[in-house]
Amino acid sequence: MKKSLKNLCAATAISLCATGHPAAANHRPDNNNNNNNMETKLNPAEEWDKVFPQSHQVNHTKVTFHNRYGITLAADLYIPKNASGKLPAIAISGPFGAVKEQASGLYAQALAERGFLTLAFDPSYTGESGGTPRHVASPDINTEDFCAAVDYLSTREDVNPQQVGILGICGWGGFALNAAAIDTRIKATVASTMYDISRCTANGYFDAMTPDERYRMRQELNAQRTRDYKEGTYAPAGGVIDPLPDDAPQFVKDYHAYYKTPRGYHKRSLNSNNGWNKTSSLSFINMPILAYSDEIRNAVLLIHGEKAHSRYFSEDAFKKLKGDNKELLIIPGANHTDLYDNFDKIPFDKIEAFYREYLK
Repeated sequence: MKKSLKNLCAATAISLCATGHPAAANHRPDNNNNNNNMETKLNPAEEWDKVFPQSHQVNHTKVTFHNRYGITLAADLYIPKNASGKLPAIAISGPFGAVKEQASGLYAQALAERGFLTLAFDPSYTGESGGTPRHVASPDINTEDFCAAVDYLSTREDVNPQQVGILGICGWGGFALNAAAIDTRIKATVASTMYDISRCTANGYFDAMTPDERYRMRQELNAQRTRDYKEGTYAPAGGVIDPLPDDAPQFVKDYHAYYKTPRGYHKRSLNSNNGWNKTSSLSFINMPILAYSDEIRNAVLLIHGEKAHSRYFSEDAFKKLKGDNKELLIIPGANHTDLYDNFDKIPFDKIEAFYREYLK
């Protein structure tokens, strides 16, 4: 490929995850609290437009909630059929640049089949969620999105607020750990096939980027800011590369096989289409999101594929965690994207057992 691996992460970590067109600025607030006046209305799709089939074991509804920056988030709520009383609940998002109709929704539906109330949401500025400009990522706001999901779940009448967990996939695994370090209401955190987007952006894959290369990247991104301001628009970074070059690394081929084929393509996914705004990378360079992960006291489960190029993110994150309620699970033979949708690789039995133990 034209870009070396050391520069690939900064160039593609932002672009390997994303949504196609801006959500309209109208949405029917659907949450069962008294904060509807704090939310912007949106127009979510009414049809089932997920990349996975709908389960007949759960009830599915569209809901909205807001974060403390005033952005209204769109979400899919999954509730086990015939459920009663106050349920344990899990907020789910990711991969970075994906939408709730992809992997996060699949996880949410599968865990709802196992008895949890689950919420798969689109992050700020992406998918059907609100926020302008579109297609922006932020280490602060995206971490806040998880905490806002906890706000929403904790105030539902059918949720036990002492039994709320979160689950982040890919880059949202890193945000999940950051949220768990901030938000003591989160009783259990799962990070599946985790990326530390801030580390990857600042250092490149496998920490191969030099300070001079990082400086040149800053120069390029700030020059892009000037062009964007002058032109009154935001240049996209591009989603997953298509068509694939002959010398594409295997993990890029794996991304392509998910985001660019019927297996996982979605019209609102940034990775499937034009990617994040180029300048989204800037804030991640200087803001390491796992700085306080060693202060997480509640339970954490990190899951990664044995063959994943990104495995070192979970292994290094696990070394920093403290306490006997932390665990790293390596899935034999699995690559990074196997943990997006491969039911033979995603350890749902283990995930369920983990939440059963710590959401009680």
